[in-house]
Amino acid sequence: MPTNAIVPVDRIESRILFLRGQRVMLDADLADVYRTTTKALNQAVKRNSGRFPADFMFRLTKQEKAEVVTACDHLHRLKYSPNLPFAFTEHGAIMLASVLNSKMAVQAIILEPPEGSSKRIGFHARTGLPEPKR
Repeated sequence: MPTNAIVPVDRIESRILFLRGQRVMLDADLADVYRTTTKALNQAVKRNSGRFPADFMFRLTKQEKAEVVTACDHLHRLKYSPNLPFAFTEHGAIMLASVLNSKMAVQAIILEPPEGSSKRIGFHARTGLPEPKR
């Protein structure tokens, strides 16, 4: 891990959940990664709702919320929240970076997949790792 990493990759990877057959991150975790508040993040989503179709994000059910709170220690603060969190797919997280005004969101980048890998779009905050070869 480079010492100049803005967001350690393992910090992001440890917050990726598998819900409804998709890899997602919750709004609270993305707010932490983008160094903003969950409230500001959700307000940006609400203002730009047309940019977030159903395959970019969804709201957790009460049962899903209870399951992730039980399974993920870092989400204990959600236990007493009356709100159901949003889950963002990879594409939703990328779109979120484009609508947020935080410095970290501006530094989020889209990487081309390495040769021989699937044609999926990937994202991560700049980590100080060398750019992928083209």
